[in-house]
Amino acid sequence: MIDGPYFVLTLLGALGCGLVAGVFCGFSTFVMRALAKLPPAQGVAAMNAINVAAVRPPFMLVFMGSAVLCAVLAVVTFVLLPAEGTVELLLGSALYLFGSFGVTIAANVPRNDALLKLESGTPEAAVYWPTYVREWTMWNHVRTVASAAAAVSYTLALT
Repeated sequence: MIDGPYFVLTLLGALGCGLVAGVFCGFSTFVMRALAKLPPAQGVAAMNAINVAAVRPPFMLVFMGSAVLCAVLAVVTFVLLPAEGTVELLLGSALYLFGSFGVTIAANVPRNDALLKLESGTPEAAVYWPTYVREWTMWNHVRTVASAAAAVSYTLALT
């Protein structure tokens, strides 16, 4: 069984990934559905406000901190090669780093940046809004599942 500081890192990794999964799940299950029902001008304005508010220390500490923890856990696992939990630890790290953090950087942030450049009441924004909601939400589903699976994988490593 994993113990000592390694146990604490793994526990914090599971907790961080689970918290991020919860945030993403909320967006996938009700926030984006509610925003999609708004008129495009209101939906664009609301999502832009959310995207600006998200890049604040409380969420970024959990989101980025979890990425750092996952990277540390991957490196420590490669160095120590523990007798138990190696596969679960490496899988959890890969799921979060690629499926959550990587997807955020490669798919969600570029869409957020494109939306932020649009004035909420313009025809361009109205045309882009349905595409944005569909694509952003699809990639958010990926982030949700990857983050939750990473949390489960880390939890399995602890057992």
